[in-house]
Amino acid sequence: MSGRSGGAGSALTWSALREVKCAELEQAADGWGRVSNRADAIRDRIEGELLPGLRDTQKGEAPDAAVRGLRRLGANFQYIYTECGLLRTTLNSLAHEIKTQQRVLQGALDDAAALRFTVQADGSVTYPAAGEGLIDGKPLAGGTASGVPNPGMVPPSGLVAPNPNAGKAQDIADRVAQAVRAAADADWRYARILRSLKAHEGLGVPGATWTDAAADAAAVRDAARGYLKDAIPHDASPAERKAWWAGLTDEQREEYLAVYPDQIGNLDGIPALVRDAANRDNLQLLMGKLEGRDDADSATKLAALREIDRQLRVVPEVGDPPMYLLGIGDQGNGRAIVSYGNPDTSRNVAAYVPGLNTSLDEEFAEGDLKRARDTAVAAREIDDSTAAIVWLGYDAPQSPDGMSSLAVAGTERAEVGGRAFHGFMSGLNASNDHSDLHMTAIGHSYGSRTVGAATQQGEGIPGVDDIVLVGSPGIGVDRAEDLKVGRDHVFVGAAENDVVTHLPSMKNALIAAAGSALGEAGSLAVDAVHQGDGGLWFGEDPASEEFGARRFAADPGPPLIGLGRPTIDAHSQYFDPKLDSASADSIAMVVAGNGHKVKQESAR
Repeated sequence: MSGRSGGAGSALTWSALREVKCAELEQAADGWGRVSNRADAIRDRIEGELLPGLRDTQKGEAPDAAVRGLRRLGANFQYIYTECGLLRTTLNSLAHEIKTQQRVLQGALDDAAALRFTVQADGSVTYPAAGEGLIDGKPLAGGTASGVPNPGMVPPSGLVAPNPNAGKAQDIADRVAQAVRAAADADWRYARILRSLKAHEGLGVPGATWTDAAADAAAVRDAARGYLKDAIPHDASPAERKAWWAGLTDEQREEYLAVYPDQIGNLDGIPALVRDAANRDNLQLLMGKLEGRDDADSATKLAALREIDRQLRVVPEVGDPPMYLLGIGDQGNGRAIVSYGNPDTSRNVAAYVPGLNTSLDEEFAEGDLKRARDTAVAAREIDDSTAAIVWLGYDAPQSPDGMSSLAVAGTERAEVGGRAFHGFMSGLNASNDHSDLHMTAIGHSYGSRTVGAATQQGEGIPGVDDIVLVGSPGIGVDRAEDLKVGRDHVFVGAAENDVVTHLPSMKNALIAAAGSALGEAGSLAVDAVHQGDGGLWFGEDPASEEFGARRFAADPGPPLIGLGRPTIDAHSQYFDPKLDSASADSIAMVVAGNGHKVKQESAR
């Protein structure tokens, strides 16, 4: 703007600031926006038309090579879309800040003109004589006020009365100086950002390029905070967020997606297609950020993100449920929310909360995603208007050997996760198109405790009709009706060899420890207290008759000690149609809205 290369002390003057044509900056931003949109449209055509068409009609080495080339081309256009979008927002944000300072400047100039003061080229303000001297009563001499206060300009207190114009001139001079300084600072900051927004030569977009893109996005996000971020309704309800997004212009939406894909993609209430687009772009930025690190946690998360990215790029077979990335992040143990089927257009929507030892790693990206996919595939055979989601939106308890963590796990993570899950389901309820929407919450292991916590928020989980609990160590309530969907809409799977579903209650565990310490007399006391206590670690056993839910059949699974080695595999196969078809089929029936047809198993 000013041609300078430094910050403070630039040659920018108030007259130059006044003449800056912000409309030209905005026109340039629009041009970069059009390039970004074209790149996005081409990428969509490659991934939505060309790749599926080539895969479905051509076989052999040449078509396979063409598919690889198209995928690389799609990745290139994704990078172009991201960088050009950042350029657009950088220029718009610069224009926004300059216009703000131009308004401050113009206000000061208008006040000077009204008072008949003169604003000099250097920003100082000359004012006329006014007032009366204390000694001779004559008007006090005029003077000049600088934007930098000068105590020597003020007559010594008690000797003369100040010229009333002096203070007014000082205020005007300060505002002029502040506007020029703020504009010069913005010019310097945005010049640095614009210089960094350049691509490396070549046809490929390697990981290092996305690392640079992640740094670019972070810089633009920081600079554009006043222009965009403050308007994102983080504290609003999901319904209010949906209305906010609907009320934005196309250009505003494009800018939010380009600069804040991490926030828009994880904002409950935003449409699923928008969240998916934002998160797919943020996925690339996250991988770029983690590529530049060498610690074990980053390496673990990066491996998971790469596997999720690989799966997202697989063109689904005809009839397969498409993947939607509804959330992604590297905070805490990692975040990932993946849907099989569009949750906004499906009549049946289920969300599964994993539990103990779940984190953003390759096991999650392969195993937990498969559970959601298996559920979606089976449920869609009953009703094809179905979507199934895996929701890793909280930090589940972690332990090197899994089982021991339940012995020390408290309820805090479930309570925090329950509030987040409640908000997520509220968002699905707000963004879905169907008036007869059927929703199911599924909790596995510690995830069942998290679902239980979510039901205790307000009047229950918004929109949820059925609840499925499998491999549960207890859910924090003692009766099925306490989950606020009606006892006939609570379904429980508990494999006979799943040790988690047989954990003693926290009270009994403590009593047993005390009894062991007290010897035979203590053991007799323990036996007396145990009578009639069938609870688990986190409350009443959901599979018990006392709890009152509908228990469905589950394969016993391998015993804890079998094949010469300990195994807890019985805790992990409820969703697998090959290892436990009875449980997987029952879950699918509930998800598809046919819970009344589920065959009931005897309670414990």
